Amino acid sequence: MKSLLNFSNLKHDFPSGLVVFLVALPLCLGIALASGAPLISGVVAGIVGGIVVGAISGSQVGVAGPAAGLTVIVLNAITELGAFDSFILAVVLAGFIQIILGAVKAGVIGYYFPSSVIKGMLTAIGIIIILKQIPHVFGIDQDYEGDENFIQKDGENTFSELLNITDRLNEGALIIGVISILVLIFWDTDFIKRNKILSIVPGPLLAVLLGVFLNSGLSILPPNFHLQNNHLVNLPVTNSLSDITSFLVFPDFSAISNPLIWKTAFVIAIVASLETLLSVEATDKLDPQSRLTPTNRELIAQGSGNIISGLIGGLPVTQVIVRSSANIQSGNKSKLSAIIHGIILLVCTLSIPGLLNLIPLASLAAVLIMVGYKLAKPSMFKSMFKEGPDQFVPFIITVLAVVFTDLLTGIAIGVAIAMIYILYTNYKGSMTVVRQDKNVLITFNKDIFYFNKSELMQNLATLKSGDQVLVDGSKTTFIDHDIFLTLEEFQTEAKVRHINIEFKNIKRRKLNYRKSDGIVSKTLVS
Repeated sequence: MKSLLNFSNLKHDFPSGLVVFLVALPLCLGIALASGAPLISGVVAGIVGGIVVGAISGSQVGVAGPAAGLTVIVLNAITELGAFDSFILAVVLAGFIQIILGAVKAGVIGYYFPSSVIKGMLTAIGIIIILKQIPHVFGIDQDYEGDENFIQKDGENTFSELLNITDRLNEGALIIGVISILVLIFWDTDFIKRNKILSIVPGPLLAVLLGVFLNSGLSILPPNFHLQNNHLVNLPVTNSLSDITSFLVFPDFSAISNPLIWKTAFVIAIVASLETLLSVEATDKLDPQSRLTPTNRELIAQGSGNIISGLIGGLPVTQVIVRSSANIQSGNKSKLSAIIHGIILLVCTLSIPGLLNLIPLASLAAVLIMVGYKLAKPSMFKSMFKEGPDQFVPFIITVLAVVFTDLLTGIAIGVAIAMIYILYTNYKGSMTVVRQDKNVLITFNKDIFYFNKSELMQNLATLKSGDQVLVDGSKTTFIDHDIFLTLEEFQTEAKVRHINIEFKNIKRRKLNYRKSDGIVSKTLVS
């Protein structure tokens, strides 16, 4: 909490918080719509993710809010439970489960994802953002904002939506979207960055304000140029504080004995925790200052956020890569920017929802496209290719898997491929065989695991009668039990084949050894 009192970075964190607010607003509404939940529940989750999670979290760059990866789970759970007030009870319980996970230090799981897979995930999300936002630039807003899945709810998929784009485009949205993109590109040039006055104005804010102005001007043109409400932000309008409370839904605690509530709670807790840990790994890699997020504290922060969100009718929250990336790209310096974005979301929802509803989705899509491009720059593909196939193959497969499925499925595929490469590289260079006449040296070059058994058996099978064999394990710190069994079984075979085999530094717990000239004995005794 100490960093909350440090406002020395406010000149950086306030503009970043404002940009994150512009990115978060349509995502909060879109994810709520896709989840079959009240629209205000997405906004509540965004506010809680910014203020509550931001205050407790140890991440200086991460931003929490409702996540697209949970939409299917939320939609199915609301349908299965039959009532939204029962569902948000599950969100509250999921929060307590996450706090327990943090307390037992389950956050360590986040450290086991290979960097090639994390980079692939970031690049894939960048590509998805671009592909999903292009239709919104053209005024095609059937698919909800924030969708990351290949198969869409509207029956299309990521690519079929693009193929039909010219049949359904809105000319007004296209004008606004293209101009917004051009403004953002220009605002990212060195000319603007070097200008002390112009650089104060965030490019995304300028693009959004320009979009509102252009849409007002387009009203004088034919109707197909003027954007209707379905192409604008659609925030619930309130006239007083009492209106806000009438929109909110509160948990039905009488349903706490329902086993479906607990099942939903555990599913939300596990999936939300995994998405959070993945996002933490990714955003830490993007952080220009290379700061590390305490993962156990992050789980506690997310759990606390879900308890508060559920208690006041909000969707479940996780740390979200898109918002976090926008935060980093906007030059934030501390977690104050995440809190500021939540405060702006709260204040604007209460005070100026009508003005927010004038913002064209095409302008916000332009902002997101620029976020996506910075995540999926061509230079990333070049640098990963230079690192070799053991890094590039898991990276590119993760990219394709995430784009053509969804986040968690794609990550699972990427991790599986990375593990196969680890097994392959360990198998290939695990041992060498050197022969000089009848003298044969088998050297274990690294730790030997059960999957090296095949290579060992092939090498032993090449030995000939009368060979003098030394198996050297000096370079190992671990030898798998299956390897010891293979060596022991070969000792019996060696006697029959008249092969003399000796072992050096082959250590196994609870074995008796006989030493001769520094060589551990001809027999392994278990």
